[in-house]
Amino acid sequence: MFMDRLLANRRGVNLTDAERALLEGIISEVRTIEARQTLIHAETKVDVSTMLIEGIMSRYIDDRRGLRQLVAVHVPGEFVDLHAFPMKRLDHSIGTLTAATVAIVPHAALKEVIDPRPELARKLWFSTLIDAAMHRAWLFRVGRLDAVGRVAHFLCEMNARLQAVGLSDGHRFALSLTQADIAEICGLTTVHTNRVLRQLREAGLCQMRASLVEIIDLAQLIRRADFDPRYLYLDPVAPT
Repeated sequence: MFMDRLLANRRGVNLTDAERALLEGIISEVRTIEARQTLIHAETKVDVSTMLIEGIMSRYIDDRRGLRQLVAVHVPGEFVDLHAFPMKRLDHSIGTLTAATVAIVPHAALKEVIDPRPELARKLWFSTLIDAAMHRAWLFRVGRLDAVGRVAHFLCEMNARLQAVGLSDGHRFALSLTQADIAEICGLTTVHTNRVLRQLREAGLCQMRASLVEIIDLAQLIRRADFDPRYLYLDPVAPT
């Protein structure tokens, strides 16, 4: 059941079976969306939030010239825009990077569920704070790491997040992103990203073939990335 992945293994936000059942009960529809589609445009008033079941989605901002800057990436099991519940209007757009399946949760129904259940409200609030922690890590990655470090950090983060929901074995995971996507996420050009992926492969750290990422030496990749997973608030899994 896809709800089993929701907020999986995040300290402080592990949901009980009853809480998962409540949230599943307020889903108004399950929708399949093609890749590269915008689900919510910036500054549009919203009265629903989106839970990602399958695929990869992003939050992004377009500048005046129409150029896109990614500001977050989401994997299955995550609420993509739970912060829309109190805000009602987002300062960024939300779209799919790959084909995706999402569950739509109306805010009115969410309010009925959480108002009499402060513990569930706290868990959902905490999940938005983790989103904020990932934003800070994003700034660190782009602002302080070199090109190889940025890509390595992103791959380490995706491995940890996907492992938490059973979509990585800790060393291999599917990542249906193009090199252009990774370049945009890491603030690099596509040519530079191609060069970095080759360096990581030649160094024996990891390799990316089509949509499969294989981490060859996780401990060394973590060191190269200066990656500290504590900001993800996952149940600790020691690298091997």
